[in-house]
Amino acid sequence: MPDTPTKPRTPGIATTPRTPRVLPGTPWLAVALLLALLVALTAAVSFGATDIAPAEVWSVVFRRLGGQPPRPGTNDLIVWQLRVPRALLAALVGAGLGLVGTATQALVRNPLADPYLLGISNGASLGAVAAIVLGAGAVAGTGGAFGLAGGLGLSLAAFAGALASFALVWTLARRGGGFAPLRLVLAGVGIGQFLAGITSYLVLQAGDEQQTRGVLFWLMGSLGGATWSTLVLPALAVPAGLLVLQARARALNALTMGDETAASVGVDVVRLRRLLFVATSLLTGVLVSVSGAVAFVGLMVPHLCRLLVGGDHRRLLPLAALTGALLLVVVDIVCRTAMADQELPVGVVTALVGAPVLLYVLDRRLGAGS
Repeated sequence: MPDTPTKPRTPGIATTPRTPRVLPGTPWLAVALLLALLVALTAAVSFGATDIAPAEVWSVVFRRLGGQPPRPGTNDLIVWQLRVPRALLAALVGAGLGLVGTATQALVRNPLADPYLLGISNGASLGAVAAIVLGAGAVAGTGGAFGLAGGLGLSLAAFAGALASFALVWTLARRGGGFAPLRLVLAGVGIGQFLAGITSYLVLQAGDEQQTRGVLFWLMGSLGGATWSTLVLPALAVPAGLLVLQARARALNALTMGDETAASVGVDVVRLRRLLFVATSLLTGVLVSVSGAVAFVGLMVPHLCRLLVGGDHRRLLPLAALTGALLLVVVDIVCRTAMADQELPVGVVTALVGAPVLLYVLDRRLGAGS
């Protein structure tokens, strides 16, 4: 009897186990994160120099959403004009950083990748500060908060800086035809520090002392300039970024297994990388333009989510957005309430939490001989 012909196996695919469509408990985890985010947003609006009861917070929110006029007193002003925009901006920036970190780590196949470590945030900051010093933006407000005028122009300048720095870091890391994860991180740190030096020089050229102080505070990460108008760009960019990345989640799964494997299953690797370069740089530029450079959120969030749901980007991306939003809302509460007489920059707190995470991941990578 002749042998039954067998279908040839595609190299690199047959030995790869099929990822389950949904891990048990994943939908419940998403629901739990949504509820936790809702609680955190309520706490962010309730706590501050003047504490407001959660029932009063929701009363003001529902009344405003229903188109009713504000009640006399300061609570309505504090809730609707000051704290709600800031809490929502923290959630949007955190979600965006979670998405950017997840996409960047897939793009470079390196768990150490982060917009801040790779110099992308520094490039965006340089573009934004250059626009500010040249007159495209303005620093205003009270308490050293950063206020935006011409936010679209500022975001475009930040996008250009992010894209240029990302391309430069990628080129240096790929020199000689190889691609070492540690070389990528070192190139990102070096370029990031160089760009930070140029940014500091530009800040010192600002003629207004108040402007200089405001920009320096903003560069460390600040949500103090949040208004309803500053929410427009991130409210459009973050959901759009999630949709674009989610539509290519399967391609991201293949890309993490190597270029040859991704190409063997029909992924246009060059086109996908170009899209990821533009998408991550654009999203980073928008986020930096409204919050400054917030470090390590894009590093911590993907690692935590992979521990919970695995590496399938179909689940990883939305959960990274939810986790990033929850994390930054909680961090912002700490920044506003930790000290009675002043507000901490958001980037300071995320750096204090994220630096040990970076050292832990780096130690594991070096210990494994990577």
